[in-house]
Formats: sequence, C-alpha cells, structure tokens
Amino acid sequence: MKESAKYAKIVEWSEEDQCYIGSAPGLVLGGSHGKDEKAVFEELCQIVEEAIAIYQKDGKPLPPSTSGRDFANKMQHVA
Repeated sequence: MKESAKYAKIVEWSEEDQCYIGSAPGLVLGGSHGKDEKAVFEELCQIVEEAIAIYQKDGKPLPPSTSGRDFANKMQHVA
C-alpha cells in the first residue's frame, strides 16, 4: 500500500468559488481547485504524494492517517 493511501482525499463543489475544491485533512493545508472534478482529484493526489515526500526528506514524522475513519458516513449526520 502506498503511504498516500493512508490519507483521505476530499473533492467537493464550492458554491462560493464556483469550482471544485480538493483537500487532504490532517496532511496539507489548502489543496487544489478547478472546474474539472477528476482533474482536481488527480492534482490533489499529486499534492499528497509531494507533501509526504517533503515530510520524509525533512525527517519529520507523518501526521496520523485519516483514511478508514468513515468520514463520508459521519458527514451525513453533520447537517
């Protein structure tokens, strides 16, 4: 399993920005954005890979993983 698989990647539509916003909670602040949902996800995956590489290069421990925490089902109960 790739290290990046341990981090949830979220792409959602932003009414305010009128584009898709991609984020990886707990790993990177910000993320990617654009009009094409698939392109935003692909860019986000690359950003996650790069962030992990930077942590490893700097000898810093990676943040706790965020995958497997069932975010999607938990978010249904937020609204």
